[in-house]
Amino acid sequence: MSEATLQGLLDYLYSTLTPDNMRWMATHLMAHADSDEENLKPYTMEEINARIDQSERDSAEGKVYDFDDVMREIEEEFALEEKLEMAEAV
Repeated sequence: MSEATLQGLLDYLYSTLTPDNMRWMATHLMAHADSDEENLKPYTMEEINARIDQSERDSAEGKVYDFDDVMREIEEEFALEEKLEMAEAV
């Protein structure tokens, strides 16, 4: 989210929330941010090397998707969703 958008949201909250509401929101936002940061631990070099090794094995075994494969799957998924939406509309 851009800084301008965040500032607009902050200005809106300043003008609509009571001081107690602001404290409640701040407490909850901080707790949520802290829990998200705990989940984002960096990989060790051993983990990175293991991932590289697995990728190389997958590639050698042909367990890969090229760009055309991925695009075809996305287009098929969109077409299926569109059919489902049309069926629901009927």
